Amino acid sequence: MDLTVPLMIHAHRTPKKVCLVYQEKEYTYQSLNEEVNRYAHGLLDHGIKKGDKIAVFMKNSDDFIIAAYAIWKVGGVLVPINFRLTANELSYILNQSDSVLMLADAELEDVCKEVIVQLPVSIPVAITPTARTEGFLSFHALRTDTIAETGVELSPMDDAEILYTSGTTGKPKGALFDHHTVLNVNVAYNHIARLNEEDCYLLVAPIFHSAALNLVFLTTMFSGGTLVVHRDFHPVEALKAIERHKVTTFFGVAAMYNAFLQVPPKSFNLSSIRFCAYGAAPMSPALIEKSMAYFGTDQFYNYCGLTEGGPGGIYLSPEQHKTNLGAGGKPMPFTNARVVNEQMEDVSPGVVGEFILRGATMMKEYYKKPEESRKTIVDGWLLTGDLATIDEEGFITIVDRKKDMIISGGENVYSVEVEQVLDGHSKIQEVTVIGVPDEHWGESVAAVIVLKPDEVIDEQELKDYCRKHLAGYKIPRQFFYVDQLPRNASGKILKYNLRESFGTKVINR
Repeated sequence: MDLTVPLMIHAHRTPKKVCLVYQEKEYTYQSLNEEVNRYAHGLLDHGIKKGDKIAVFMKNSDDFIIAAYAIWKVGGVLVPINFRLTANELSYILNQSDSVLMLADAELEDVCKEVIVQLPVSIPVAITPTARTEGFLSFHALRTDTIAETGVELSPMDDAEILYTSGTTGKPKGALFDHHTVLNVNVAYNHIARLNEEDCYLLVAPIFHSAALNLVFLTTMFSGGTLVVHRDFHPVEALKAIERHKVTTFFGVAAMYNAFLQVPPKSFNLSSIRFCAYGAAPMSPALIEKSMAYFGTDQFYNYCGLTEGGPGGIYLSPEQHKTNLGAGGKPMPFTNARVVNEQMEDVSPGVVGEFILRGATMMKEYYKKPEESRKTIVDGWLLTGDLATIDEEGFITIVDRKKDMIISGGENVYSVEVEQVLDGHSKIQEVTVIGVPDEHWGESVAAVIVLKPDEVIDEQELKDYCRKHLAGYKIPRQFFYVDQLPRNASGKILKYNLRESFGTKVINR
């Protein structure tokens, strides 16, 4: 079985059921499958063959969904790319992935023009809806009149996608997955969330990210449900969509839930929501509880994984939220998880170690990076680079990234613990914690804060608040205020940017 089979099955089983909504357009399973086939034949007509890598440089849209399926139907490998990248960053990925064609949005055409001249070997570019640049194709010109299946034979073990990590340290690496592995992700997520044909999933996270692509988009299609796709995330528009389409499920990152809380909750009918999910970055217990109250449900799931895992890792069910709020959870189906020391030995409960994974949803390798692959996959275990603890019942809690841990005066400070305390302050909208150089302690703790609108706060007030909940060495010695926190496309805060901005502010003693 390959990733196109669920679409074809539902096209025959429930042909008239609406499966995709984008802006004012609706597609049934039958019409979407036929549209995909039209473009798949267009790719074949342009010389695309099995195993070719095709880059998709688009924001969320129906064209993105159609392009992905068309690529898979001809046996191609999807290379989704962050639409926020610069020409230099885009050039690196196109070259490193061996992409032979790029499909891109019209609003990104200028970046495409800039990048094509940087590539060692020029590749065709198809712009949606139409191209302005001489020599570029129009994506819609790839559409043919042929609605029959392509006849290309696919194997579950054929490569399906290369997902590039966010590249917060060094060049991004491409996690390679085959069809079978991604289907395992779909089955695992469907087992957890129990999606069905009646579910309507609102997709606002960028599809180039693994959670939106593999967990939301493909699992919704796997289950026969309906996918409502938004090009960007706007809290009010998302709330309108929930009311209009009777959305039952939603996945978001902490920043999205924070944005919802700024909109009066009584403005929209959110009673259709069956469950909400969050992930990609830690979400504080205080924000989780506020979000539960906002959406009027305690049916929240935490998905704690990483791109290289499919994404796969651990999860916290709604029932477990009642007893283990703040934990990452226990392993997802098809996944083993451990917390180990430097010798790959299991740590004792409460001791901090590295969170590692093994299972059927993991990447095959980093594409064309054997050394990095060997360092990341050791004896079949995926080393995540996340620091975590495990309790007596097996619940794992992420406490920090290895590179983000603060060592102040020889004491380890885990930023997540400090962030969760500050996040409970009534005047703080968002906060992150970093280490900054300190001539006496080596590093000291600093908090970077986004205040709620029209709020002001005194530094001593913050220190007194922290002192009630934290040991003295964990209390931030500096507080910086910003209008917003820098994030990558998956919602993770870019702490290295903040360290560059504020790390020069050395405390002298």
